[in-house]
Amino acid sequence: MTRRELDAAGITDPALRAAYTECRRLNARHGKSYFLATRLLPVERRSAVHALYGFARWADDIVDDLDRHRTPRERDRRLLRLEDDLAHGLRTGTGNEPVVRAVADTAERYDIEHTLFADFLASMRSDLHVTDYPTYADLRTYMHGSAAVIGLQMLPVLGTVVPREEAAPHAAALGVAFQLTNFLRDVGEDLDRGRVYLPADLLAAHGVDRPMLEWSRRTGRTDPRIRAALVAAEDLTRKVYRAAEPGIAMLDPRTRPCIRTAFALYGGILDAIADQGYTVLQRRAVVSRVRRAATATAGVVQIAGARWRAVRTDRRAPQPGVTPLPWKGPVK
Repeated sequence: MTRRELDAAGITDPALRAAYTECRRLNARHGKSYFLATRLLPVERRSAVHALYGFARWADDIVDDLDRHRTPRERDRRLLRLEDDLAHGLRTGTGNEPVVRAVADTAERYDIEHTLFADFLASMRSDLHVTDYPTYADLRTYMHGSAAVIGLQMLPVLGTVVPREEAAPHAAALGVAFQLTNFLRDVGEDLDRGRVYLPADLLAAHGVDRPMLEWSRRTGRTDPRIRAALVAAEDLTRKVYRAAEPGIAMLDPRTRPCIRTAFALYGGILDAIADQGYTVLQRRAVVSRVRRAATATAGVVQIAGARWRAVRTDRRAPQPGVTPLPWKGPVK
């Protein structure tokens, strides 16, 4: 399947194919829900999404490296090297790391703004010294770089039926919604890394603070106040999903099933958290394989419907109102 994706995307250089393959491996290994949704994209666009995910995962792993030999200073140096490598790669189309070579090629093919990558790395660097966020506004500033820009990077790959700037706020909101979901699911693991991503003011409104979360993580015991705070965090996250959802209809019809599936899969994580009694400090909530498979099947049905509708139109003519993708074909 990897070869088919690369061939369809016009990626012929052996070294570049290897770089994209590494990004695909990272996506398949670490982003199970995201990877499953990606399988519903048109085959020629999947490699670009793998590249964007692979680069983001690589940077995130540098920041979250808990090896006792990796001090914050060493992780900062590694992140700086990645930042320099990316800057060089975006200028020249090359790079030392496979993820950089792939993402630089994707940025060129789809004309993705370079500032989006700079904003992302700035938020990654803040994780080296910022361990909590006093307010939701503070967290939103962080999430602009860590999540909103991911949605904006994806938008040129997905394509739109409206001017891209009209769809952009919804794409950014969806990136934020996905990350808020991860924050809620991973609150215990993030505590182990010394971080709290739930806003302190939201916690305080329910009588919760960081020491209480640490107590619950350490002892395995729960408290009604913690549950109330987690319910409030879930409510906040669902509001962001509602703000993001109208953007799905603004996408190229061929890519909508992928995003609808991702939307449902990540929303399913919130459902799993609720079903497990908001015990995220004690165990990680996961969406069952049966539910993931059912959601993916629904996405396949959507694709079949879109193709059936397409054969009823003149496929040689451009779709009215569809913003052409800026993909430039193979980069030499």
